[in-house]
Amino acid sequence: MNDIYIKEGEKRELKISPFGIYINQAGYSPLSTKIAVMPFECSDFAVVNEKGEEVFNGKTDNFGYDKNSGDYIYKADFSSFSEKGSFRIKAGGKSSALFAVGEDAYEPVLKSVLKAFYYLRCGSGLSEKYAGVYKHAECHNSTAYLWGDESVTKDVSGGWHDAGDYGRYVTAGACALAHLLFGFELFGGLKNTVFDIPESGNGIPDILNECRVELEWMIKMQREDGGVYHKATTALHAPFVMPEDDKAKMYLFPVSSMAVADASAVFALASRIYEPYDKAFSDKLRECAERSYGWLKANPDFIGFRNPEGCNTGGYGEWEDRSNRFWASCELYALTGDEAYHKDLKALINEDFSLSGLGYVDVGGFGSLSYILSTRNKDKAIEEKMTSAFMENADWLRKIADSCGYGVAMDEGHYHWGSNMTAMKNAMIFIIADRLSGENKYRPYVERLYDYLMGLNALGISYVTGCGEYRCNYPHLRPAHADGIEECIPGMVSGGPNRTPGDHDAKILILEGTPPMKCYADEAGCYSLNEITIYWNSPTAFVLSYLNEK
Repeated sequence: MNDIYIKEGEKRELKISPFGIYINQAGYSPLSTKIAVMPFECSDFAVVNEKGEEVFNGKTDNFGYDKNSGDYIYKADFSSFSEKGSFRIKAGGKSSALFAVGEDAYEPVLKSVLKAFYYLRCGSGLSEKYAGVYKHAECHNSTAYLWGDESVTKDVSGGWHDAGDYGRYVTAGACALAHLLFGFELFGGLKNTVFDIPESGNGIPDILNECRVELEWMIKMQREDGGVYHKATTALHAPFVMPEDDKAKMYLFPVSSMAVADASAVFALASRIYEPYDKAFSDKLRECAERSYGWLKANPDFIGFRNPEGCNTGGYGEWEDRSNRFWASCELYALTGDEAYHKDLKALINEDFSLSGLGYVDVGGFGSLSYILSTRNKDKAIEEKMTSAFMENADWLRKIADSCGYGVAMDEGHYHWGSNMTAMKNAMIFIIADRLSGENKYRPYVERLYDYLMGLNALGISYVTGCGEYRCNYPHLRPAHADGIEECIPGMVSGGPNRTPGDHDAKILILEGTPPMKCYADEAGCYSLNEITIYWNSPTAFVLSYLNEK
C-alpha cells in the first residue's frame, strides 16, 4: 500500500482512469436504463463483447457543458441493449472499463458492501475462515474508563469500528443501523441475502446477525438510568497499526441527549424487527428503548457533546436534539401504540428540523419513515406532512439530476466531506418517494446515483473497494494500510469528492478551481476525501437492496 502522508517536498501525481468512457463498472440488469458518458466529442458508439465483437451500436447525444465536472459531455444511451454477458463501450478510439449485464448485476456489490461490516467488527477478531487474508486478532477488549472520573469503569467491547479510525460512536452507529434495518423492513430480498459471516446459517437473516453486533455494543453503552455514553474511543487516534496493536487506554465519554435519543429510537426499531426471530432479544431491546426514553423525559434540555481537551477522536457534535427526540418518539409509538409517545411526536413535529433527513445529524426522516410505515392509528395531517417532505425533496433532487450531464442528483453544495453518503441518501429519498407515490418514476434517478458511485463520474472511478476494473484502493482506513496487503479490504465505500478539501494532503493534491466532481484523490492520507465509515456503507446497502429487488 502507499505511504500514508505526503512528505515535505514529495511529488505525488493524481491517479487518472485509463478508460476514456465512463460507465457503471459493476454492471446493469437487462431492463435497467444504461448510460455511458464521453467527455469528448463523438457521434457514434458501439457495445463490444469480450472478444471485441460489436453487438450493439447507436448515436450519442450532445449534452454540452456540465458545471460540476467541468466536462463537455456526449452521452450514449444503450438501455435497449439487454444481452447478458461482459462488455465494453467503444467510441472515438476510446474504451470503457469492462461491465456486466445480468439478472444478478447488483447482488455481488450488495454482498460486498454488507460483508464490510464484518471486516469492521471490533473486539472478537476476524478468523481466516471468514476474513481470509484480512484476518486479525482480538482487539479493544480492555476496560473502558469514564473520561474525567476514572472510578467509573465499564466493559464496552464489541460493535463496529466506525471509520478509518478505531473509535465507536453511538449516533453514527444508530444511523447506520437505521439504514440497514429499514432496508430489511422494506426489501424482502435482504432476508435471504447471505454474505458469509460466522453466524450464517443459524436461522436468522445475516443482516440481522450483523446488526446485532452493533446493537449489543450499544446496549453496553447504556447506563442503568437510561443515559447513553456518547462514544468509546482512546484519547487520540491510533497510528496506522492493526486493531490488536492499538493498546492505548479506552475511554467512555459523557452522555449526550443525541446519543440517548438515537439509541432509544434504534432500540425500538430493532425490537419490532427482531421480534419474529428472537423474542427474548426483542424484549430486551424494548426495555432499553423505554429506559432511554425515560431519561429523555427526565432531561428535557439539550445536552450536546464536544471533545474535551486532550482528545482528538471523532466529536460527532450536533446543534440540536429535537429531530433525535422526534425519531425516538415515532419509533416508540410504532412499537407500543402508547398515545403518550404519539403526543410527544405531535409536539415535536413543528420544530426546526428536516422531516426527510436520513443522516446522523438530521434523523427526522427516520422518524417520518417509521410513522408512515406504522400500522398504529395515525394523524392524517401529520402523515401527509411527512409524505410531502419526502416528495418535495425528491422533486427538487430530480431537477438537479436533469441539469447534470452525468444525471447525478447532486448540486455543488453536495460535494462535501462524505459526498458519496449524500449521493446514496439522495437515492434513498427517490426510493422512498417511489414507495409513497406507488409509482416507479424515480427509479432511473436511483440508478444514476448508483452508477455514479460505481464509475459513471468525472473521474471514471468506482468508489467501492474491490468492485470495478478501475476502483479506489487506498482509503483512509488503518487496517487496510497496516496489513501490508496491496489489494484493499473489499466493499468499503469511499467518502468521495470534496470541493473544500479538509486535510493537508488533499489541499496539496486538489488544485484551486478544480470542479467539484473531480475533487478526489485515491490516497490514504486524504481523510477528507477518502475515508470510509459505517454510515456511508449503510445507505449504499439500502439502495442496492432496492435495486436488487426482483
